[in-house]
Amino acid sequence: MTLDLHADPVELTAALVDVPSVSGDERALADAMETALRREAHLEVVRSGEAVLARTSLGRPTRVLLAGHLDTVPIADNVPSRRDGDRLYGCGTSDMKAGVAVMAHLTAALSAPAHDVTLVLYDCEEIEEARNGLGRIERDLRPWLDADLAILGEPTSGLVEGGCQGTLRVVVTLAGRRAHSARSWLGENAIHAAAPVLARLAAYEPRSVDIDGCVYREGLQAVRVEGGVAGNVVPDLCEVTVNFRFAPDRSLAAAEAHVREVLDGFDLRVTDAAPGALPGLSAPAAAAFVAAAGGEPVAKYGWTDVSRFSALGIPAVNFGPGDPNLAHTRDEHVEVGRITAGAETLRRYLA
Repeated sequence: MTLDLHADPVELTAALVDVPSVSGDERALADAMETALRREAHLEVVRSGEAVLARTSLGRPTRVLLAGHLDTVPIADNVPSRRDGDRLYGCGTSDMKAGVAVMAHLTAALSAPAHDVTLVLYDCEEIEEARNGLGRIERDLRPWLDADLAILGEPTSGLVEGGCQGTLRVVVTLAGRRAHSARSWLGENAIHAAAPVLARLAAYEPRSVDIDGCVYREGLQAVRVEGGVAGNVVPDLCEVTVNFRFAPDRSLAAAEAHVREVLDGFDLRVTDAAPGALPGLSAPAAAAFVAAAGGEPVAKYGWTDVSRFSALGIPAVNFGPGDPNLAHTRDEHVEVGRITAGAETLRRYLA
């Protein structure tokens, strides 16, 4: 597969979609991207697993890092890509091959940008955090992540989305006593014992927090209930998985303390956690990008890798042409006009 990074970003998006790259199987796309980037004389290129990194070294006073993941969720009969009017359909069009196409195109096309540019295209973002390629890059190639601003091409419908929510997942364990369902009074039903937990969650009133003009609305939800032994047995165990999406002004410790307060009296354990990221829009490089993009920035709902950059002290924003509401769907698509507009916005800022 040969990629032309100087092609129109819409055509490049289609070409990227046509190379399947489900998480853990990104090699073909990474190989094609590495080959294409190595053809650009103004770029230094390195490979890390199935991630590809490229950068300029022009001595500019500022450096902008463009980051995006190469992987997608499993294909749902939506590869290869297809064009229907002003829409381009296919797995990963929105999340986030359109963003990758825009960033790779500009990294190749702008041989003398106003900022030095680093492009980081990484693997395994859509699966468990331990396999995320950006974490490996942070461990093995840390200097490559230094920048005055990081821009992630996550789908934002062409808006600047500041920071991201944190996420915390806990499992609440309810114990009972087994018995024959015909003699239920001899047992204690663990599933019934979950009712107070669900009642508290249903009555929970989430707070909204305004940070740098970005409003983050929190949410505390039961996302899974597991229990039951057989159709004639009173169950002695039930587990309720609860997910807390919290504003980035809370630390992980504060988020956990809040969940324990809401579910006081119940046995719970934390199974997964990731901190949020503050918008960081007051940083000079971020403010300049917001000005170039126009419009008002909004909060990012959900967790993204801006959190990693925030933890490193690097201001980071989400900006991509895809629609987050279409990510991971069978009819995933991207508006062609948003690809073009996103490329022009980034071009104005970088050039």
